[in-house]
Amino acid sequence: MKVLSKFQRYGLAIISCGVALAVAWPIDAPASCFLLAVTVSTLFGGLGPGLLSVVLSAVAFDYFFLWRTFPPAHEPATLLRFAVFLAVALLITGLMEIKRRVEESRNRAEEALRQSQADLAQVNRVTTMGELTASLAHEVNQPIAAAVTDANTCLRWLTRDQPDVEEAREAASRMVKDAARASDIINRIRSLFQKGTQQRELVDINEIIRGMIILLRSEATRHSISVQTELAEDLPSIMGDRVQLQQVLMNLMINGIQAMKDVSWPRKLAVKSQRAEDEQLMVSVSDTGVGLPAQQADQIFNAFVTTKHDGTGMGLRISRSIVESHGGRLWAGENPPHGASFHLSLPSKVESHE
Repeated sequence: MKVLSKFQRYGLAIISCGVALAVAWPIDAPASCFLLAVTVSTLFGGLGPGLLSVVLSAVAFDYFFLWRTFPPAHEPATLLRFAVFLAVALLITGLMEIKRRVEESRNRAEEALRQSQADLAQVNRVTTMGELTASLAHEVNQPIAAAVTDANTCLRWLTRDQPDVEEAREAASRMVKDAARASDIINRIRSLFQKGTQQRELVDINEIIRGMIILLRSEATRHSISVQTELAEDLPSIMGDRVQLQQVLMNLMINGIQAMKDVSWPRKLAVKSQRAEDEQLMVSVSDTGVGLPAQQADQIFNAFVTTKHDGTGMGLRISRSIVESHGGRLWAGENPPHGASFHLSLPSKVESHE
């Protein structure tokens, strides 16, 4: 609702009383018309314009209607009628002002809550990325080292007595690809640290999955974890916040990797995307780790509930909130014989929940 200026709010009170007088005079219904003017003035103008409309309505009521008979009749019923009108007008003004202040307080609280959730989600992203610093440094170092090697190879081909331009061109081409790969990794990392309002756009969920697998590849390799994907190729794009969906998938994959770090059986992280019922897309992240606490598959999504010694208990809570804000659902289950599976469903329609 557009915020009116002070002049407009008080002007609205005067106009409302004038319209009420014009309507009430021919039908002799001042109480209902002026009460409506008081309600409108208080609702859209606030306490000051509401009180002004009460005063104007009382003056108009007294001057034009209280002694309307000729000669004027000083009847108790007439005075009672005016007193009741004045009391009701003041009551309406007070109630409307209380309602307006309650709504303003609620709006401020909701905005503060949204900001707190956004800040907490940002902290969670930074904390999670901090756990991957060494792994990501190794991941970025690989294409840089390959580019340096290709650059030296290119120089050797060019500094020969008979320069081999074709071999040098191929080495330079590989160097460009390696540099592009390093840049892509850095851009993906940077996107995870972005903070701001939600940016909804059409995104390819399989592209997000592949990007997260690239970022986590070194971490998985370090713990001897094989990553398997089964991505449906005919999935439509969905409307969502790319960074938030990256955060959800990264949290689920990191949780799976950490759940398998100390197990003795084969370690496999499986990521699957597919169509589901009711025009939904479903993504599953399964691991062969220690599994979920007995009969607590849904409690792990509560705030501050964690199965990790150094966990904050907020990652899954934030992930579920993000998925639900996209009109989807996030739940967990077992992955026999060992491990857990996390499933998230998202609407494939362009419309999504704010």
